[in-house]
Amino acid sequence: MLVTALDSPTRVAAAFPRRTEAAASWHVLWARSNCEQLVHDQLITKGFHVFLPLLEVWSRRAGVRRVCRVPMFNGYLFLHHALDKCSDVEVRKTRGLVAILGDSWERRATVPEREIDAIQRVAHGGLPAMPYPYLKEGQRVRITAGPMADVEGILVRTRANKGLLVLSVDLVSRSVAVEVDCTLAVPA
Repeated sequence: MLVTALDSPTRVAAAFPRRTEAAASWHVLWARSNCEQLVHDQLITKGFHVFLPLLEVWSRRAGVRRVCRVPMFNGYLFLHHALDKCSDVEVRKTRGLVAILGDSWERRATVPEREIDAIQRVAHGGLPAMPYPYLKEGQRVRITAGPMADVEGILVRTRANKGLLVLSVDLVSRSVAVEVDCTLAVPA
């Protein structure tokens, strides 16, 4: 084997400076339908740090029930990397990838570390989880079950699973709030 001066670790490090972990951010990758695992595997092979959170759900195929692993967020996975132009191009070459979210390679959208940490805890913690519609405070929602079934109002969240549903009568400019189970609320 021929060893040159360029092969020494210090010369290689000087020639190809590595980005530090502090410069790395979490980016969102948008994949084609049912291609999340394909994108994940290709990027892992290329040496990127990719996170594809999965859920275990029951499925029935050919009359047989079994547990299948499906993406927690259909069509999306997460990349932890300091994206420069070269790595951005390399990621975008991946088969099955639609886009990296953001305006351009210089201004890619990032996900806060605390949000990814929470998702990782759920994915690796073995907790039962299921997909759920995205709800935010101030959004108009409809209650799906219980004594308030089919009632629509504005959701004001106060605790993890309990919230206040505000019901208004516009003609008299008055409102009333009732505590509801947020797991029974869906976007209206």
